[in-house]
Amino acid sequence: MLKEGDQVPAFTTKDQDGNEVQWSDYADKKVIVFFYPKASTPGCTAEACNLRDNYKELQAEGYELLGVSADSERRQTNFRNKYEFPFPLLADEDKTVINAFGVWGPKKFMGKEYDGIHRTTFIVENGTVTRVIGKVKTKDHATQILTEA
Repeated sequence: MLKEGDQVPAFTTKDQDGNEVQWSDYADKKVIVFFYPKASTPGCTAEACNLRDNYKELQAEGYELLGVSADSERRQTNFRNKYEFPFPLLADEDKTVINAFGVWGPKKFMGKEYDGIHRTTFIVENGTVTRVIGKVKTKDHATQILTEA
C-alpha cells in the first residue's frame, strides 16, 4: 500500500461514463482518492454521500475528489446518478488503480476470508501521498479529512 511520501504511479482507467482518466490530469493538484468496496452498499453510500454533502468545503480547501471501486461503469453511473455525486467515480474493473495504490488484499467478514478492496483514503498533493486514512469514518469522512491532519 502506498504510504506518506510515496509518489502515485501513472495510470489510465475509465470513469463512470467510459471517459478515459489519466493520473497525469491530477498530478499537480490536491486530490482526495477514496477507495470503497462496492457501489450502492450501505457503508459506501454513507461515505460517498458524506463527501458529496461536504463537497463545497473540500473544494474550498482546494481538493478534487476521485472515488474508486472495481465496479463496472454501469454500476458506477447508477450510483453517481442516484446520489448526484459531483465528482467522478472510477470504474476500475481491471484493478489498475486499486493495485497502483495497493488497497487490494485479504479481508474478513462474518468469519469468512476473501480478497477485496480495503476502504482507504489517500490525500495527494502534487503527485505525492501526504496522508493515508485507513480507518475511514463512513458517516463523517469529510470532517475526518479536514480536521485530522
